[in-house]
Amino acid sequence: MATKQSGIRLATRLDEVGITDIVQVRSEIYELRARGKKVLGMDGGEPFFETPEMIKYAAIKALVENQTHYAPPYGLMPLREALVEKLASKNGIRVTTEEVIVTAGGMQALYAAFQSVLNPGDDALIFSPYWTPVGDLVSKAQARLLLVPTVTARRYGFRNTLAQFSTPKTRAIYYNTPQNPSGQVFSRAEAEEVASFAIERDLVVIAHEAYEDLVYDGVHVSIASLPGMAERTITAYTFSKTYAMTGWRAGYAVAKEPFMSALRKIVLTTTNGVATPIQYAMIQALKTPETEIARFRQEYRQRRDLLVAGLNEVGLECELPAGAYYAFPCAEIVHKNSRKAARILLHKAHIATIPGSDFGSQGEGHLRFAYSVALKDIEDCVEALRKFFA
Repeated sequence: MATKQSGIRLATRLDEVGITDIVQVRSEIYELRARGKKVLGMDGGEPFFETPEMIKYAAIKALVENQTHYAPPYGLMPLREALVEKLASKNGIRVTTEEVIVTAGGMQALYAAFQSVLNPGDDALIFSPYWTPVGDLVSKAQARLLLVPTVTARRYGFRNTLAQFSTPKTRAIYYNTPQNPSGQVFSRAEAEEVASFAIERDLVVIAHEAYEDLVYDGVHVSIASLPGMAERTITAYTFSKTYAMTGWRAGYAVAKEPFMSALRKIVLTTTNGVATPIQYAMIQALKTPETEIARFRQEYRQRRDLLVAGLNEVGLECELPAGAYYAFPCAEIVHKNSRKAARILLHKAHIATIPGSDFGSQGEGHLRFAYSVALKDIEDCVEALRKFFA
């Protein structure tokens, strides 16, 4: 007798959206720590410092003053005005308050951007290795990732490489600088090549500038600031890295029409805006002196130099990352499979890292070490590596 099949099912748009190895790594870290083992957490993406006091006080003040009602869904006007000033002075992007939208972190800005641009069956060019969730954002739009090896683009030219991997269905380019996980920073000349290709092929660029203030070598260039690019670029920003506000879920997106109308629809029908007290904290964060941001950047540079020197000393070959706060050494001397290499270091040296394969096929053979930790943790990590390889 035939059994009636249940009509309960999941939407197929989630079929290609996965759970990354990061979740598994962190589960193993918790297990080891529960057994009393000290684990050096080089796997995270949290700033080493706490949210500055004045930012926290701004949120508290907003609460005390009953700024707890609905804010405009696209962001408080004083915040959007401050963002317009910041974008002009720091990024060279000149927009109006109608072309900025406040989002629940950089992730919502990216989600809205991909959903606004990609149709099912479209292709998106992604420089690889890439930040893992981006692949899922493309898949959730029922589009296809076209992985562009960054090392190939730098060797043979960005225009030539993009042309090689592009298809007639290509609709967008994901452009992330400084890059996660490699820490590479695209130069102005490289940005101009990508811009030229986008204009020639009539493509949209989704730019991700989470680490804009963490550039140690070179200069950060916002691709939307280049001629002809503002009208075809959606740029996603976050307060998480510069101001140590990862848990606040504070971000924003910048775009012209018709993209802004689409971004507004997505924000309106998902979160309906960002919590009002958080927006007052964002206003205060934007008042942080550049000298203070530079001080934190110098502390990251110190951590970078210490970790990378230690990695190279033990044979984990690593280029000096020009930005962000990750080192991405070749780990094949531990194991050619990066998942196995990460597990070996975790269980034998008690160092937590992220497998390079989590960042696309071009990341295989590497491990991501975050140096956004206390200096003592980096010193302990280097010493643990020396003992492991001794």
